[in-house]
Amino acid sequence: MTDAVPTEQEWTEQNRTEQERTERSWAEQERAERSWAEQDWTDPACPVARTVDLVGDRWSLLIVRDAMDGAASFTDFRNRLGVARNILSDRLRKLTAHGILATSTPPGAKRHTYRLTDAGQELFTVVVALRQWGERHAFAPGEDHSVLVDDGGRDVPRFRVLDRSGRPVTAATSRVRKVGTPHVRKAGE
Repeated sequence: MTDAVPTEQEWTEQNRTEQERTERSWAEQERAERSWAEQDWTDPACPVARTVDLVGDRWSLLIVRDAMDGAASFTDFRNRLGVARNILSDRLRKLTAHGILATSTPPGAKRHTYRLTDAGQELFTVVVALRQWGERHAFAPGEDHSVLVDDGGRDVPRFRVLDRSGRPVTAATSRVRKVGTPHVRKAGE
């Protein structure tokens, strides 16, 4: 059996549709770039403040957490979180606009699904750090809670920040170099 060769009209329509998709994606990218520059940041020079501006409310982080755990549709998130529809719609829209989630519509589906982008996947360490802090400080001793395990079913080890030579880094052993402050290297850097 041979594949049908598209007519000139079908070919033109397919190319126009592809071109419109490309033009839309460029327009969306330009809008996103403008939105970064025009964003009303809490502290424009601080990466922590900007991150909190993007994902710092509880619903956004819980959406990211649930997306990491397989939630993909509006209904999945709504059922897992019990969040009001308007709040969920708003957070999904914002997470998508800021490149943390992406949407797609599977063939034959009426509604689109959500998936974490690479930037969204990179929030895994943030979620793990929050989870592990919560395990140590938000539960009474012996109180049951969920546990993050690896593919082999073993508990994930405690997350620690290490310097380039493998030594633990803490708030006491690090500092923030503010914008406009000259970088002075210490011996051995």
